Amino acid sequence: MTTIVLLPGMDGTGTLYAPLHKALNDRCKLLVVTYPVDQVLDYAALEAVARSYLPVDEEYILLGESFSGPIAVSIAASQPPGLRALILCASFARNPHALFSGLRYFLPCLPVQMAPSALLSHLLLGKFSTTELRQLLVHAIMAVSPAVLRARMRSVLLVDVRQKLSAIKVPVLYLHATQDRLVPVSAYKEIEKILPSVKLYEFDAPHFLLQTKAKEIADLISGV
Repeated sequence: MTTIVLLPGMDGTGTLYAPLHKALNDRCKLLVVTYPVDQVLDYAALEAVARSYLPVDEEYILLGESFSGPIAVSIAASQPPGLRALILCASFARNPHALFSGLRYFLPCLPVQMAPSALLSHLLLGKFSTTELRQLLVHAIMAVSPAVLRARMRSVLLVDVRQKLSAIKVPVLYLHATQDRLVPVSAYKEIEKILPSVKLYEFDAPHFLLQTKAKEIADLISGV
């Protein structure tokens, strides 16, 4: 049975993947990494956390969702033993909105946990929103310290792992959500420039691709 090591989105709680786990239906083993909810850690420190989850005696596929894409790229570039493939889901190698870099100066006073649930749903779920997914989203955000969320937002604005892409030797798949309001397709195109072998798969879905298209993603992963 193939093991999928899933690096989560910005909340890092690992609580948003019940739909994917159900869709996989024991075809793959899903190992979800979780990040500390009360410790301010940069990308390098979070990568160390992620590496502690990697299997040591079996092959596995690394799946980096959104915020965790740069971590997944960095791990794959180091060519760890057992890594069979890399999947990047609605993610990026550097800040997907470069013009927003100046926002890092305003993050210390940003009330991240007070963002209206309707706004979060609009950005992350769009027309695919359901009561269940909205509840999962709110619970995940509220579980994380505001200081941690702000630090992770700042990390996104500053990150750039493009130079590591050429060191990746395993097959790379990119999952793009065509209704994504956070990560545009240009994030994929930047990766493709350096890693032309990357395979693009597009889905009519919002940023929360793994949650809204769980069956299609499960079918794809099972065939990797």
